[in-house]
Amino acid sequence: MIRNNKRSLVVVFSICIGIFVGLVIASNFSWTQNSFADSEASVLTPGAPQSMPPIKSDLEATSRAFVEIAKRVTPTVVSITSEKVIKVRDPFSNFFGKDEFFKRFFPGRGRGDKEFRQNGLGSGIIISADGYILTNYHVIKDADQLNVIIDKKEYVARVVGSDPETDIAVVHIDAQNLPTIRFGDSDKLEVGELVLAIGSPFDLSLQHTVTSGIISAKGRSNLSLGANLTYQDFIQTDAAINPGNSGGALVNIRGELIGINTAIYAGNGGGNVGIGFAIPISLAKEVMDDLISEGRVVRGYLGVGVETPDAELSEALKLKVVGGGAVIVELVQGTPAHKAGLKKYDVIIEVEGKKIQDHQMLTNLIASFNPGDEVTLKIIRDGKVALKTVRLAERPSVNGAGEPVSESSVTNQLGIQVANLTRELAERYGYDNDGGALVSKIRRNSVAAEKGLRRGDLIKEVDRRRVRSASDVEKIIESLQPGDIVLFQIQRQTSNHFIAMKVPKS
Repeated sequence: MIRNNKRSLVVVFSICIGIFVGLVIASNFSWTQNSFADSEASVLTPGAPQSMPPIKSDLEATSRAFVEIAKRVTPTVVSITSEKVIKVRDPFSNFFGKDEFFKRFFPGRGRGDKEFRQNGLGSGIIISADGYILTNYHVIKDADQLNVIIDKKEYVARVVGSDPETDIAVVHIDAQNLPTIRFGDSDKLEVGELVLAIGSPFDLSLQHTVTSGIISAKGRSNLSLGANLTYQDFIQTDAAINPGNSGGALVNIRGELIGINTAIYAGNGGGNVGIGFAIPISLAKEVMDDLISEGRVVRGYLGVGVETPDAELSEALKLKVVGGGAVIVELVQGTPAHKAGLKKYDVIIEVEGKKIQDHQMLTNLIASFNPGDEVTLKIIRDGKVALKTVRLAERPSVNGAGEPVSESSVTNQLGIQVANLTRELAERYGYDNDGGALVSKIRRNSVAAEKGLRRGDLIKEVDRRRVRSASDVEKIIESLQPGDIVLFQIQRQTSNHFIAMKVPKS
């Protein structure tokens, strides 16, 4: 009996030892369930959000860079509102303006001109702490009143100067200590770079809209964006640009201004389709500096009309390389090109050692020189290479309507300004570009206005002498005396007219 009891105790003890060892081994291998005290922290509940460590990536760094750029740049981008008064002639005023019976039954009709106010919206960029703002010419064009909005405060703006040939304008407001943008180098841009566009699309409620994209292409030209837009070297981007963004900033990943948002290829709805254009800041800055210091842009002038030769023309001109260069299709008499001995059909392939890719590059490059500069041109004439040295003159300056700044005293007395008939002006007014001088401005109440001369008339003869340029007109008129009668033959659209007027005595 005692032996049996001892045996039972040994068995019970062995079982306890086995259970203890088993628990120790199981706990080391996590085979046992956790205690209730730590179940809240470690038990996984299906469907509950899991706490994961944050992922560091280059995308996050790029996102933060965009945020910092937006914070830095948006205070320097402003909204510009414009107001233009348009007068419309009431057609009934000529027939029933004084008829009381008509006025009784048709109130409001026959009262002469009616005025309508047209409002516009664009963007601008603060370039100096004392109130100078860079924008597009078409944002401020023909405006009777301009206002700049900064931090919900409205300032009256005045136009410092404008250049329709690049679509650049500078306005000024009376303000101090304004935030200013930092300029970049658009010449170093590469296709594929990330950019941000900032402006006020569509409505003032959308001020400081920031969109992103890349540089899609560089050096875009020959775009149909306006008859006066002579100098084209656009940056193309897919960053969303919409109406109202004009004059706003295109900045690089460092927050530097590299372009002025200007135009889009619009879809059927008139909105962005991923093709927008900006003026490179390298071009815009040159114009901006001239406008601020001189009030106008001073450019070198050669005096030729040029185009880029295609394959057939290259073969006809005996060019070894198809394309490239700029062939002279028009030569203006008395200009630097004419004096240097250049001829029609000459192909300009280099200017000061720089190879000319197309006619737009030649136009832009000549304009970058100062009047009086001597430049060496490499040309091809009848298959042979030659060098020509040309002393550039000052390109006739134009404003929005294409008027030259300079004029002779007698043309001033008559009340007219004239401009050379360029290819752009010929296309704008519907003339064949075979020479002549275009009436670009008529002063109100002048002799010319009273005699019916109109802006856009093409002067073909003065005093029965053929004219081929604005200088021809001025030379003939300048030789006249007060009291002389001067006879103009002009073309107006498709018809010809004679207009005679007397040179005033003062």
